[in-house]
Amino acid sequence: MSEGTRLENANPVIFQRSGDRVQTASEEDEDVHDPIDDREIFDILSINDPEHPLSLEELNVVEQVRVKVNDAESTVGIEFTPTIPHCSMATLIGLSIKVKLLRSLPDRFKIDVCITPGTHASEEAVNKQLADKERVAAALENASLLEVVNQCLSTRSI
Repeated sequence: MSEGTRLENANPVIFQRSGDRVQTASEEDEDVHDPIDDREIFDILSINDPEHPLSLEELNVVEQVRVKVNDAESTVGIEFTPTIPHCSMATLIGLSIKVKLLRSLPDRFKIDVCITPGTHASEEAVNKQLADKERVAAALENASLLEVVNQCLSTRSI
């Protein structure tokens, strides 16, 4: 974030991170079929907010209850909630979530990322952009935008 740029939400509410998931012996056994579940997807979503030095989880932008997985049908649905109704970063946040899942999940999964209904002034337009494969592909060909997405996906120390 450059000097002199004003934050849209200068004082966001910060939430506690969920604890680490305890792995069972059967989950660690490579010979046992272990379907992908909501918590596993939620754990993948450790993504940095583009505006604050916080994760999307800490800002309550992503929550496990808004993750829907059907391993048998190979579908993943994520609803995310911007911190303010007119957040200009909503498309970038959604794109970052989509890219993280595209990079992390097997190709068989259909990934649907959208804004939680009723939480953003332009939710219909943002959802349309995120659902359009060509627009997402074009966005990822933009080197500057891809750099910002990669910053959101980079690992930060907690």
